[in-house]
Amino acid sequence: MDPFASHRLSLTRRALFGKAAHGLGAAALGSLLTRDGFATLPDKLAPVLPHFAPKAKRVIYLLQNGAPAHVELFDYKPKLKEWHGKQIPDEVVGGRRFSTMTGNQTERPVLSNITNFAQHGQSGAWVSDFMPHTAAIADDLCFIKSMHTEAVNHAPAITFFLTGSEQAGRPSMGSWLSYGLGSDSNDMPSFVVMTSRDTEASCGQIFYDFYWGSGFLPSKYQGVKFRGSGDPVLYLSNPEGMSRSVRRGLLDDLAQLNEMKLAQSGDPEIATRISQYEMAYRMQASVPELTDFSKEPKHILDMYGPDVMKQGSYAYNCLMARRLAERGVRFTQLMHAGWDQHRNLNTQLKIQCQDTDAPSAALVKDLKQRGLLEDTLVIWGGEFGRTPFLQGKISETAQWGRDHHPYGFTLWMAGGGVKPGMSHGATDEFGFNAVTDKVHVHDFQATVMHLLGIDHERFTFRFQGRQFRLTDVHGHVVKPVLA
Repeated sequence: MDPFASHRLSLTRRALFGKAAHGLGAAALGSLLTRDGFATLPDKLAPVLPHFAPKAKRVIYLLQNGAPAHVELFDYKPKLKEWHGKQIPDEVVGGRRFSTMTGNQTERPVLSNITNFAQHGQSGAWVSDFMPHTAAIADDLCFIKSMHTEAVNHAPAITFFLTGSEQAGRPSMGSWLSYGLGSDSNDMPSFVVMTSRDTEASCGQIFYDFYWGSGFLPSKYQGVKFRGSGDPVLYLSNPEGMSRSVRRGLLDDLAQLNEMKLAQSGDPEIATRISQYEMAYRMQASVPELTDFSKEPKHILDMYGPDVMKQGSYAYNCLMARRLAERGVRFTQLMHAGWDQHRNLNTQLKIQCQDTDAPSAALVKDLKQRGLLEDTLVIWGGEFGRTPFLQGKISETAQWGRDHHPYGFTLWMAGGGVKPGMSHGATDEFGFNAVTDKVHVHDFQATVMHLLGIDHERFTFRFQGRQFRLTDVHGHVVKPVLA
């Protein structure tokens, strides 16, 4: 009797078309999975990457949700003090649109920076006194002071930076890189996400799952979110009474069943399930060691600041990012909310800087002293900047604030093939519009991909009849910032 007769009989017309569309999934299973069932190499359906020798092997993205005020931190504009309280010139604003909080505000008085600036290092970079630790590493940083974007509200702007589209549903940058470049680690995901927020909970920003989603890529490339309390990953521990050997046997049997179903249907999500089960099993051993800071020297812990041992804090996550980099994680995405200072600039900005300044600088210094910075790209920045003019009335000092501002703002990068100790681009004398060597979000994304050895125009994925890429149909590599 033909042992496969029942399978052939069960192959319906719908299943046949399913196999035709996804049949390569079954053929590629052996190469996708190691002997233990976890994919450590790029998907065989992905383009052959890198396209050329990379400068960076991994990325740590310190995304500051809520948008730091560039004119308070890195973009020194003496004109603001000169014009403080006066209406910003109409020719500067030029009919630009803003959020609903100032969109209908007829009076837009210039607000002088509440911080003090000084030049630092041999590069002479201007940095606010609210950021003393960042100022101390100015010669390691590459400031891009001419960033600009289109979105004027948080979620679309963050989504644009991370996925190349303001609408949710496309793969995040970490997913693209995980898909194309694979993992350097057998025991850790290739894409890890951690979130934190200001202790006063002053900022109402929400961390949406699509910020680290895989979109139309197979779901095994989505970011793995490490939680801020309890077990870093849900369901990592074995159920009570189940030993590790019993779990191993259960996973082996389950993998056989899943592989049979994968061969029958060609559904790539089944391959995802196999790899996720295996990764969870490996992480049972690797995560406890990852989160054990007991062997970290005291001077390292002190460098990250007083909150470093507090799980879920920004400082804790920054140290975790360094430890993840050591263990081969391809893309680590830290998201910290608290920068949305519409009505509390005089109080919250300093607190936010105190929470994030030392850990961010410590991460760069820590990577550098371990020889990891040269092939790790560190990125610090928000989804846009904040207006040089005041939201509200100049007489209400306690409620001073700045609205969302996409037309010119600053981010910095370090390591991974960018020039240290330089500032690229500039805004106008009010810090309003990017005017010199302008860098769009798609240009930024193209540059990150270039540093990882990827031609952003060639790295595509076919979905719904067209080729998609992170940079959509835009983007130019910012060559002056390349080392």
